[in-house]
Amino acid sequence: MTRFFLNSAVVIMLTCLSFTTIAKDKILLIGDSLSAGYGLEQEEAWVHLLQNKYNKKDNDIIIINTAISGQTTDNALLKIDTWLETHQPSHVLIELGGNDGIRGFPIKILQKHLTELVTKSQAQGAQVALMEIQIPPNLGARYTKMFTDSYDKVAKATNAYLMPYFMSQIAVEPELMQNDNLHPNAQAQPIIKDFMYVEINKWLQSLESLDS
Repeated sequence: MTRFFLNSAVVIMLTCLSFTTIAKDKILLIGDSLSAGYGLEQEEAWVHLLQNKYNKKDNDIIIINTAISGQTTDNALLKIDTWLETHQPSHVLIELGGNDGIRGFPIKILQKHLTELVTKSQAQGAQVALMEIQIPPNLGARYTKMFTDSYDKVAKATNAYLMPYFMSQIAVEPELMQNDNLHPNAQAQPIIKDFMYVEINKWLQSLESLDS
């Protein structure tokens, strides 16, 4: 009889733990060096800081960071099926395209890859946010505008949420950038963390309003 109650208690405990895990908003972040914490200790990077903030506030949110320095949209397409199957996210945030743009990838290819990343995520039941990436004007005004406009086009075509770029106000402040003028430094990370806390909340609230 004692063994029965012990076994029952274990089953109840495991069920509660399982429910807790399922109940959390699991945000799969697919990004590049800007989210991977390039040139920084992981404890300094904005994703780590944001997760700490969620934990301290008892927010039911887990960020699964798959960002890789140098990652392009085609690189991510090779891995996304595995990420989705492994992590079963409720939400996917795509912060990609900067490396594509710096290398001058054709705009149609960028849009195709972004669309596939969004639709693959949606097919797994995830809500998707697409961050509107901006690039330096090195390749000319026409390419730069077409590049940035791609995000709005893909978001509208796929019904994904369009999120503003977290580097817009950072990149214009030299004291917030590393020596390469491409990556934010440690001083910028808390600013990005606060920006993303607000923007992710806006995204999640917009989804709640659609459900109500």
